[in-house]
Amino acid sequence: MIPIVTAEQMRTLDRRTITEAQVPGLTLMERAGTGVVAHLEQRYGSPAGKVVTIVCGKGNNGGDGFVIGRLLKRKKAKVHVLLLVSPQDLARDAKTMYQRFLRSAGPSAVTRPTGSDTMRRRLESSELIVDAILGTGLSTPVTGLYFDVIEAINTAGRPTIAVDLPSGLQADTGAVMGTAVRANLTVTLGLPKLGLYCGAGIEHAGAVRLVNIGIPSSFVDAVGSRVMLISGTFARAALPARHLTAHKGTYGHLGLVAGSVGKTGAAAMAATAALRVGTGLVTVAVPSSVNDILEAKLLEAMTWPMPETKARTFARSGLDRLLTFAGTRDAIALGPGLTTHPETVDLVQEFIKRVDQPCVLDADALNALAGKASLLTECKHPPIITPHPGEMARLEAEATTQSVNQDRLGTAVRFAHERGVFVVLKGARTVIARPDGMAAICPTGNPGMATAGTGDVLTGMVGGLLAQGVGPWEAACAATYLHGLAGDRAAADLGQPGMIAGDVIHHLPHALTSLTQS
Repeated sequence: MIPIVTAEQMRTLDRRTITEAQVPGLTLMERAGTGVVAHLEQRYGSPAGKVVTIVCGKGNNGGDGFVIGRLLKRKKAKVHVLLLVSPQDLARDAKTMYQRFLRSAGPSAVTRPTGSDTMRRRLESSELIVDAILGTGLSTPVTGLYFDVIEAINTAGRPTIAVDLPSGLQADTGAVMGTAVRANLTVTLGLPKLGLYCGAGIEHAGAVRLVNIGIPSSFVDAVGSRVMLISGTFARAALPARHLTAHKGTYGHLGLVAGSVGKTGAAAMAATAALRVGTGLVTVAVPSSVNDILEAKLLEAMTWPMPETKARTFARSGLDRLLTFAGTRDAIALGPGLTTHPETVDLVQEFIKRVDQPCVLDADALNALAGKASLLTECKHPPIITPHPGEMARLEAEATTQSVNQDRLGTAVRFAHERGVFVVLKGARTVIARPDGMAAICPTGNPGMATAGTGDVLTGMVGGLLAQGVGPWEAACAATYLHGLAGDRAAADLGQPGMIAGDVIHHLPHALTSLTQS
């Protein structure tokens, strides 16, 4: 995993790299600019012949911008820099890079904004815009010329690349400080910044890519970040090896407790997702009258008919049978499509206290705990819970969906610690937290996944990895990463608006293959 840092932690790393590792600031700046150009080319193709406007502030962010300009000029781009301060006011390293850029491009390649109309015309005539205005040190709202130029960038309607983080964004919280650049691509330097994954930062950052500028790993370790970014390397390492001598029993047996009348689709999707993530066997416990319906939807999974209520949901009288069912499985996934019928709620509450297998709880299993989240501490194994913000709000006293969304990271970390559980708080940049206070943020996924059933898919995937013997932290993080990766592949093939949950399942084997072969 990759540590996510605050602005102060990043400043400490930069300072130590310069003073202790004796890497000159100019070298770090050169590496940063080189990395930004590489990602720009990867996303937008060769810059040759393209009109690129780079907007530079006075600090190191502006210095990075001048490096980018010089390198793009070398690649035959038509580069122009809008400099927001007098050259005399540039920071020391930024001034050096400004002078190098002038020697490469000539004085006419740099202008100061002389009026809003001229500035807007310059930006609107560009094919690409690079935001190198403000860095991580912003602490007060943007005003004056800086406000005007950021607004002009946003209204220009051109692809925009932000250097380190979008100007106007608070580096630690993702809050917009008066106004902020809406980037299509943010190339962050050294380590990812927390504000890129929180609040408005998610919308303003666009796609986030990372540039290694050579900070010693021992310095990174010493920072002691408690928030990590899930990497493909971590997810790949969490997956069980596929041995030549393996059989279906090698990869576990998941017991899925799911479904009711009208909601067998949730059970079917969770079961199929568990199989697609490599689980050897899946059996679904389901209310008896909908068993035939579910069997018609599933070919590879088995079913286990359960006592039911008149409403065709799980009945309280089935507790002993359900415990027997769970006792012969390697892991349990509980919740998709259960409903909140009073008898079903009672069954869930009693089952959670007595089940002896690793488990993941989702959907109506979590709704059954509304006002009774203390029951989670009675689980024999710390469970994984996978709430969306509304379900999280029902679990937390005095919380609302809005308050959860305003502090997703803090909510997940606090609840995981207080209740001794693993939390997968779903949403844009899903947050995973564990009981010891560590947290991770998932970089994969897209808005096309905001559709019914994708949560059921994730539940099946988490349960499937648990059944294969993967630990709860690794299962939660790897499943979430793969879930988003499959969604990203589906979006690339189909576009986001028309995606459905089944598309994520369909692309899961391809995501697994791309991950294991990378």
